[in-house]
This record gives sequence, C-alpha cells and structure tokens, in this order.
Amino acid sequence: MASETTARTELLVIGAGSGGYVAAIRGGQLGLDVTLVEKGAVGGVCLNHGCIPSKAMVSATDLAHEAGDAAEMGVYADPAVDLERLVEWKDGVVDRLTGGVEQLCRANGVEVVEGRAAFLDDSTVRVHDGGADAPDRVAFDDAVVATGSRPVSVPGFDFGDEPVWSSRDALAAESVPDRLVVIGAGYIGMELSTVYAKLGSDVTVVEMLDGVLPAYEDDVGAIVRERAEELGIDFTFGEAAAGWEDSGDGIAVATETESGERHEYAADRVLVAVGREPVTDALDLSAAGVETDEDGFVETAANGQTAVESVYAVGDVAGEPMLAHAASTEGILAAHDAAGEAVDPGDWIVPAAVFTDPEIATVGMTAEEAEAVGFDPLVGEMPLSASGRALTMDETAGFVRVVAASDGALLGAQVVGPEASELVAELAVAIRQRATLEDLAGTIHVHPTLSEAVMEAAEQALGQAIHTTN
Repeated sequence: MASETTARTELLVIGAGSGGYVAAIRGGQLGLDVTLVEKGAVGGVCLNHGCIPSKAMVSATDLAHEAGDAAEMGVYADPAVDLERLVEWKDGVVDRLTGGVEQLCRANGVEVVEGRAAFLDDSTVRVHDGGADAPDRVAFDDAVVATGSRPVSVPGFDFGDEPVWSSRDALAAESVPDRLVVIGAGYIGMELSTVYAKLGSDVTVVEMLDGVLPAYEDDVGAIVRERAEELGIDFTFGEAAAGWEDSGDGIAVATETESGERHEYAADRVLVAVGREPVTDALDLSAAGVETDEDGFVETAANGQTAVESVYAVGDVAGEPMLAHAASTEGILAAHDAAGEAVDPGDWIVPAAVFTDPEIATVGMTAEEAEAVGFDPLVGEMPLSASGRALTMDETAGFVRVVAASDGALLGAQVVGPEASELVAELAVAIRQRATLEDLAGTIHVHPTLSEAVMEAAEQALGQAIHTTN
C-alpha cells in the first residue's frame, strides 16, 4: 500500500461557499498559506443552488409577468417562457460566477483541493473521496469550518422521490408542473411559490403556522400574501404535511391539523421548504474537541473562533443569521484573526432581504423590538402609494418604515416594495454610522426615486412630512 500523503498549510478552509471562499481569499491576501477543501463546486449553495439561481429565476419570471400584466399602461403582450432556455441562461450566470471565484482563489494563492474533510484532531484533517491530486491528510495551524446548510426534510417526504422537490430541484426543473404544493410559507417557500405561479403553475402553499413569512411583522407578510393571492396562489394555514401518495393523476399530498383533521391536495410536484439545517454531521468535529448543539450548530465567539483555539466556524454552521453576506463577513473576521490581525466588528449591522413580490428588506430593530429593550421609539412611515416613482412603475404596494430612539438615533427600518433589497443599504449605513432622523430627512434625494421614501419616512417620524400626513 502506498504511504499516505500529508500536506501542510497555515490556514485550512473547509467548504467553498460564501463564507469559505471569502475566508480563503482574505487569508491569502493577508499572506497566509491557504488550502481550501471542497467536495462539490466552488461557490457553495449560494452560487450554485441558492441565492444566485433563485434570483435569476425571480428576475426572469418577474419580467415575463410584468410584460403580460401592463395593459393599464397601454402595453399589451402575451409572453411565453421557455423553461429549458431559462434554466440554461440561469446556469450560464452560475458558471460565470463560479468560474470567477476559482480564478480569484488562484490569483490569491489559494490551493483548492477536491474532497471531503473530516477532523482527526485539532490540527489535522483526513481528505475523503479526494481528487487525483488531493493529499490524504492536511495538517493546519488554523481551520475555518464553512460547510453551510442543507434543506430540512419532512417525515414522509423523501427528497430522493421524483415528485418531492427541494429548493435545489425546483431551480433545476425541466418542466413546469401544472399543480404544485409548497410546504412552508417562509422566505424560500414564498419566493419559489411566486416564481412558479408566474410560470403558470397552480400553486397551493401549506403552512402549519397562521400566516406567511412568520419571521416578519404581520403587515409585512400581509402585503406579500395579498400579492401572491392576486397571482392565484392558494394558502392553507394550521396544517402540517403528513405524507403523499400516487393518485393515478399525479400525487395527493396529505396534511393534518393539530386536532387531527386530515386534508388532501392534488399535485404533480411537492416542494418542501421548511427551513435549513447545518452540515456538520460528517466533519467529526468532536475529534478536534469541537461540540455542536442538538441541532448541529457550532457556538462561536464574535471572531468566529470555537471553544478550540485553532478551529473557527462561519456561516450557516454557526447559526443565525443564516445569510450569505453574513457568512462572508464572518469569513473575513476569522481570516484576520487567524492571521493575527483581529478586526473588531463593532456594531455589526446585518440587513436581510426576501425576493418575493414585492421585495422585503429589513435592518436593525422593529418598533416592538425597540420597546422590548427599553426604547420609546419614534416611528415614521412613507406608503409607496404616495411615491411618484412607485406610481410611475405601477408598483404601489408597500412602504418604508424607520424606527428611531427618542433622540432621533436610527435603530431600524423595514422596507416593502420594489427594489427593497437595494434601498435597505442606505438605512444600514445610517444605523452603523449612528445617523439620526434629521440626517436622513436633511439629505437631499433625487426626484423622482423610490429612495425619496426613506427621506419622507424620516420626515414623518419628525412630524415634518410633506407628502403624507404626520
């Protein structure tokens, strides 16, 4: 038997997703010898099966729907979507981005190793199923665990069964199902429900709670639900998915209420979108002395360091917020710490966005959260129905809401409407820079733009609104 090979590196990164490849590149920029181990495609779930492909699908279906729903503007069209061509275009976008990540890794001296890493101790991993040039082991000074997350399964719904889709399956479908049942009304379920409704599916969303987007305020979810219902999406609440069976004409998806009442929904496919769980079970973390909680998450300090000095964890494996941009920031902090150049994250402000129709974006505290920690908040809101730019876009559902302390210091914001994911950046900067309502209200915004609603919301909180009542 040939002797085993052992490579040595200063910084080992396990997982090439949003947290991992960023940590690897920053480590290289800081002068570290970096090895990145990835069993699949560089870019992880976000680039290959999540954020990027889903937004490509959202953009394409939005375009088709808007073109076919603009009669009020005097625009008449009956667009047809070629799903095969759409998926081909989406895959091209993904390939371009993942190829770019590979080039950036090489340019920054990162050694990319194909395989699956599992810890042998707190300074060595074994590489399983490695590529032709992969070493059997990698010895490291510091390691960053960035293996991400996967869809949570539901008993009775095996992702290996053809009619049962994960979000990854839904983004790679070869045809549009006539009838789609979606289990879960969280952000993944609502984004993909909207995509498939615009592609022509009859969509039914099953949710065990009593509303859509339970992580958000009721009035936020209500706007998204109303728009979804206008698209023909049906909702059923207070029901948990119980199983499915062939019906001879597709499948029948069974649900059950808390009282035991059962219902059935006819479908051709069922999409399970009830959340995500960390991928830590195959890492043998305990061999390195790192423990996980009962859900598989790793506890970390602000710099990403675990209870073991030489091991860091970033991204979804470290828990909320399970967001790609949070993972990237955590990866940067971990790389700096490993290089001996610790960075203080300070007031870490993490905005979040949901790419539903309309979009949702939030940052900082809600009014309720501010009250809970002792603030007497000032709240200002600008409805998009009063926005000239929103009216010219025929997109008036939604609002910009700002939440501030009694001295005017901005604490948080909630945006619902077109381009919410872009508008929230200004508000995130304002919170991080400790800006006030007066700062926002006194900043001249271009007219006519959606961003004017930020200024108007701040003015409304101050009792100085011009274009809406105070």
